[in-house]
Amino acid sequence: MKKAVYILSVMLVFCLGGPSVGAQTKQEKEAQREKEVKEWIDGKHFTIEVDRALPLRGRPVHLTSSYSLELRGDSVFSYLPYFGRAYSLPYGGGKGMRFEEAMTDYAVTYGKKGKTILLFDTKTDDDKYTFYIEIYPNGSATIQVTPVNRQSISYYGELTGPEEK
Repeated sequence: MKKAVYILSVMLVFCLGGPSVGAQTKQEKEAQREKEVKEWIDGKHFTIEVDRALPLRGRPVHLTSSYSLELRGDSVFSYLPYFGRAYSLPYGGGKGMRFEEAMTDYAVTYGKKGKTILLFDTKTDDDKYTFYIEIYPNGSATIQVTPVNRQSISYYGELTGPEEK
């Protein structure tokens, strides 16, 4: 009987005290996420997993496939869909917004409430692109792309680090 009471009391202590033991508060989780996001941006090594596209004209497009924009050092790896009007294209349509190229004119500025703004250019055989990226402390991101030969387009997604892929 004493053994059963002892086991029940131990189980009661674990059930009542268990969730608070080792659990992070919401503020601690937010601070940890903000720290990770800043480290990835400073290291210029992260991926933005895109889930929505917003063409200049037209409705937002919810993406069901995996699309992303990755920065690694001085290179950008774009696997993004394009919806919009093209002013001029190479014969056969070109590669669109799928490329691996070097970045030029890379600049980082820090805005209000922890927002980070990245601005850079890249050039492919098909077009020249200007990227304007807003990254928020919680990891959400907005990408605005302005090509020379096409209409602008925006994307929305979440930032992930190199080890999360």
